[in-house]
Amino acid sequence: MSNPLNGARYLLAAHLPRQLPPDDGREVAFAGRSNAGKSSALNALTGHNRLARTSKTPGRTQQLVYFQVADGRHLVDLPGYGYAKVPQDLRSHWLDFINGYFRNRQSLAGLVVVMDIRHPLREYDRQMLAYATDRGLPAHCLLTKADKLGRGQQSQALLTVRRQLAAQYGDSVGVQLFSSESKQGVDEARAVVAGWLAL
Repeated sequence: MSNPLNGARYLLAAHLPRQLPPDDGREVAFAGRSNAGKSSALNALTGHNRLARTSKTPGRTQQLVYFQVADGRHLVDLPGYGYAKVPQDLRSHWLDFINGYFRNRQSLAGLVVVMDIRHPLREYDRQMLAYATDRGLPAHCLLTKADKLGRGQQSQALLTVRRQLAAQYGDSVGVQLFSSESKQGVDEARAVVAGWLAL
């Protein structure tokens, strides 16, 4: 099966709103706590080993990083959130930038929230989901590193998160198991993202 996201290439990194590309076309944003496996998920979905840089150091992504999949179609890697080593003024800058991005960006077609299956739905994850649901945007959660748990534990974690999401957001937020190591759930997640991008 061909991969509609395989054409992804690095386009730019934006530290300020004026550095963002033109607000037309469609883009899907990826958010997640530092070290939740966001870069690995992006690499698995696009089929590139080193498209998004993975790092042992939390908070490596400190800009909105754009990857162009096709003309007017982008994946956007948001800064890893929840890290403590960032100075307060930079953190405030990011909050303002992300707030404005979610409020005003017309190209935004959906949000993928990447969560370690062993620590799902932390405060930051809920904050990101609130951004999307407030705008009426679809959101999809990847419970990453599923390979770290046995099948029974995976099913239990998925059921628990699904119930919590349904109670808070109705059916506007999807959730699935995912592993960039074993490739579990990669095709399913890729189909969601490609659908949002209308590829």
